[in-house]
Amino acid sequence: MDWLREHPEVRTIRVAAADLNGVARGKRIPARFASKVFTDGTRFPFSVMNLDIWGEDIEDSPLVFETGDVDGVLMPTERGFVPMPWLDAPTALLPIWMFHMDGRPYAGDPRQALASVVHRYADAGLTPVVATELEFFLIDDSGTKLRVPPSPRSGKRRTGGEILSLRALDAFDTFFTALYEACEEMDIPADTAISEAGPGQFEINLVHQGDALKAADDTWLFKMLVKGLARRYGFAASFMAKPYDMWSGNGMHMHFSVLDTQGRNIFNDGTPEGSEEMRHAVAGLLEAMPGSTLIFAPHENSYDRLVPNEHAPTGIGWAFENRTAALRIPASRPVARRIEHRVAGGDVNPYLMIAAVLGAALNGLEDRKSPPAPIIGNAYEQGLPQLPGTWEDAIEAFSTCPSLRRIFHAELIENYLMTKRQEIHYMAELSDQEQSELYLETV
Repeated sequence: MDWLREHPEVRTIRVAAADLNGVARGKRIPARFASKVFTDGTRFPFSVMNLDIWGEDIEDSPLVFETGDVDGVLMPTERGFVPMPWLDAPTALLPIWMFHMDGRPYAGDPRQALASVVHRYADAGLTPVVATELEFFLIDDSGTKLRVPPSPRSGKRRTGGEILSLRALDAFDTFFTALYEACEEMDIPADTAISEAGPGQFEINLVHQGDALKAADDTWLFKMLVKGLARRYGFAASFMAKPYDMWSGNGMHMHFSVLDTQGRNIFNDGTPEGSEEMRHAVAGLLEAMPGSTLIFAPHENSYDRLVPNEHAPTGIGWAFENRTAALRIPASRPVARRIEHRVAGGDVNPYLMIAAVLGAALNGLEDRKSPPAPIIGNAYEQGLPQLPGTWEDAIEAFSTCPSLRRIFHAELIENYLMTKRQEIHYMAELSDQEQSELYLETV
């Protein structure tokens, strides 16, 4: 509450949690009543964490009629208040997460799922260090077709991608300046920005940190900020996996290493090849990858990105300093040895995505298995086992994956399956344009 006292201009707050799709679900509350959220929490039905992408109840879910659509209690996370600089009126967001009335964490909450994985690491005397890289498009969606917005500086539209172009960044300098200022206000550690391969496509990296929950919070809040702030500048921003058929899609790459109780990176053995522990983590990641694809590619549009030669991995393999591989070991000083996971699209729920990656790596560390040899050359031409290529195949792989049963609670797995099966059923009724409009705003 100290934050609100220091910001008397804030008259309303939002309390919000991420549902299984990463969509913010919450309430608007006058600031003078905010203290009740800290003492008593706020209540949502458990089913709210399990809505489909349209925000509809899941048909036949036991969370709805079978149990009377009973409430859970949501309490503030350790994040506390963050400003919402994309809104006109001074407003604060209070992130919350869900518990049972007796204080037990609700296993169907994605943030609780990540916390469970982090607790597994702590029990093993380990701490994951996590960073995310987020790609997104700035889009003019005012017409029937998506296109690049005109530059606020020149009024002109760029028709092609400009990789690492300062000109492309400078064309939207006022937007990016405001974005970085907002990240400072929200304590989001935004680092380097670059222009990417698609027209109006950019990437911003968030700095490595030893708090995986905060890294996921930062990623979730960053997506919310970018989309909200873009609207203030007269255009849209979207993290959907594939807004344009003819251009590469949006990824969300994740880098991570693991520290022991002495603060040493267990992936570092002083050599360029990395430690045996790093290889065990790679083995766990590869084993879980087919089943995890539904988390890394959660929507129908996601599978338009996962095609050969489109800068997104399709084969299940790993390599050193090779961006065609699903898992890349970047060239670095040995002390900074880490794994880059390159499968996920920008449309993911970051809590589930980070939980799936860290959980699979920990499975590998526990099992002490060895991965196949790293690939050399173009991964698309290696004859590797393939990721599920369709939404239907990914749902099936998720439903039968034993690795995921070690990472996620059975209730979350079943809720997620019900959600995706309902979405795939009703998505068939939408035209391509309707699907694009849906994903543009929600993911």
